[in-house]
Amino acid sequence: MKLGFLYSIIRKDEKMLLEEIRNRNVDLQKIDDRVCMFEIENNGWDMDVILERSVSHSRALHALEFFDLYGIPTVNTHDVARICGNKATSSLALARSNVPIPKTIVAFTPEMALQAMEKIGYPVVLKPVTGSWGRLLSKINDREAGETILEHKVILGGYHHSIFYVQEYIEKPGRDIRTFVVGDETVAAIYRSSKHWITNTARGGEVSRCEVTDEMNEISLKASEAVGGGVLAVDIFETPDGPLVNEVNYTMEFRNSVGPSGVNIPAKIIDYVEEVGRR
Repeated sequence: MKLGFLYSIIRKDEKMLLEEIRNRNVDLQKIDDRVCMFEIENNGWDMDVILERSVSHSRALHALEFFDLYGIPTVNTHDVARICGNKATSSLALARSNVPIPKTIVAFTPEMALQAMEKIGYPVVLKPVTGSWGRLLSKINDREAGETILEHKVILGGYHHSIFYVQEYIEKPGRDIRTFVVGDETVAAIYRSSKHWITNTARGGEVSRCEVTDEMNEISLKASEAVGGGVLAVDIFETPDGPLVNEVNYTMEFRNSVGPSGVNIPAKIIDYVEEVGRR
């Protein structure tokens, strides 16, 4: 099997995947997204399957679309990257499949964003529609804070600040849950704990093992199916009324989760990639 490995930089996650690939009877071709190019009318890529690990969402999205044009299967697919790479699009996909999510409103002007905050009720969380690692998130406790942050976004300009994704604030028990879905299986889960309201490990959240209960498995698989399936990380809030899906991530990081979960997540991913390549 010829396996293409699309990447931007080789982080620990990518090193773990590459080590797993090299332990198998696979013809590996590494593809640095900084130095590759794609022709519209000519497929010069001789591969059975592509594993996408680009850090750049825009590069990943375009590369996956070209591989789709060439008829080369990818993990994940272009459609999954498109849906998961935009919080508004992802929320719509989850809602269409009746996956429970926090109350969410999207607005296009600061005036309407302020009205959205008032409608949901403070505190609220303001997020960019694209982005990761818990960056550019704002917990807004009252109207005055909302007006200030919205003014900053208008002055800063740029795409990240022009679409206003407003979500209800969920009071977490000092943690949230991340599950890892590979194909039709929830292979592992972790708690991400922090005294801060943002629990991302990139922001200092501590990781511990979480049991994959029937309830966690059901909502994780439902969320995965809603966005198109593949290799995904599902972020879940615990609430008195049951779990809520916060986000679904399509180029998931797992380096801090293998040890606590006790699951060889890279092996699970490559098993699935090989399966896709044989279809």
